[in-house]
Amino acid sequence: MTDRELANKVIHDNDQQCFAEIVKRYSGIVFSKTIAIVRREELAKEVTQQTFIRAYERLACWRNDSLGPWLTSIAMHLALNELERERRSRNVCNSQSTSSSVSDYDAEHEDRLLRMEKAIAALPEQDRQIIHLHYYKQVKTDEIARKTGLSQSNVLVRLHRIRDKLRKMLSTNST
Repeated sequence: MTDRELANKVIHDNDQQCFAEIVKRYSGIVFSKTIAIVRREELAKEVTQQTFIRAYERLACWRNDSLGPWLTSIAMHLALNELERERRSRNVCNSQSTSSSVSDYDAEHEDRLLRMEKAIAALPEQDRQIIHLHYYKQVKTDEIARKTGLSQSNVLVRLHRIRDKLRKMLSTNST
């Protein structure tokens, strides 16, 4: 049976055997795509299972001839969502652990922060913009390139040079 025929039997007749055939056909490729993204077997198994649940719930929305690309697209989105959820969770944990040490700031640390802010303010406008986007707003370099009209490699080189310039400015100010 074709993917379309299997899907129609699942949609119209609620044929579980046909859905089992879809899972059998595509679970390998879905798992491969997922593990390539999440790099952990247990999480990849979970995302693979979520993929087929999501596909079952939305099978009537599928419009192509082959289920493979559609299923792998669902799997990739779910895997990336899991990674993002984990990253946010780690950031929350890190901010909670660092928030308890906020009172540990001392005058020397404050002085370093002020010197860094002054050094950044002394940079040319475009360098300040790149620093602000990259470090304060956590924008990726390809997006910075798009916003500034520079190439991505140029943004990377500029970041390197800006960091070197800031390092030199701070080392001269501290001596």
